[in-house]
Amino acid sequence: MPTQLDYHTIYEIFRRFRESEPEPKGELDHTNAFTLVVAVALSAQATDIGVNRATRALFAKADTPQKMLDLGIDGVTEHVKTIGLFRQKAKNVIKLCQILVDDYHGEVPSSRAALESLPGVGRKTANVVLNMWFKQPTQAVDTHIFRFGNRTGVAPGKDVVAVERALEDHVPAEFQHHAHHWMILHGRYICKARKPVCANCIISDLCTSEDKTQ
Repeated sequence: MPTQLDYHTIYEIFRRFRESEPEPKGELDHTNAFTLVVAVALSAQATDIGVNRATRALFAKADTPQKMLDLGIDGVTEHVKTIGLFRQKAKNVIKLCQILVDDYHGEVPSSRAALESLPGVGRKTANVVLNMWFKQPTQAVDTHIFRFGNRTGVAPGKDVVAVERALEDHVPAEFQHHAHHWMILHGRYICKARKPVCANCIISDLCTSEDKTQ
């Protein structure tokens, strides 16, 4: 496992991220907290592009839990059939909609525990929703962030929870809100798994990874 970077190096990494992209945005299309929950839940083992393609027509018809329930399992399944594991995901969407209507008056709850109690919503999905919609400084660790945290030494950890904790502990407070998006975008387009594009990396001089391509 790589050595944990010191405070000043981590600060400079995120300072550069902020300077390059002051207001990073997630790439999943959504119009409200509900459509965000559904989009993130559907994105497991799928690309954001593929999810957006499937949800464009779905959210035009059903942008609330009740409208989604009115569409029914067959209607939801038809819209998301191009996404991996679509049958189970469609069932989860219907189940979570029923819970939102029955227990939360059709509103998306703003606590991690409540979100994680919804079918198809794990810790990562809950953290994404808390961060993007409710503006909480949560760290949703996906494969990109896990790789980035360990490869660079910003947040080394053996599992996603360990990396999440390391990010909470070591990323300066002023960067916590946007940190998750900066790292996802950097991991997706620059710090790639097989062949990182180090020539285009704005933090290459601060990175001590053995995987560097230059």
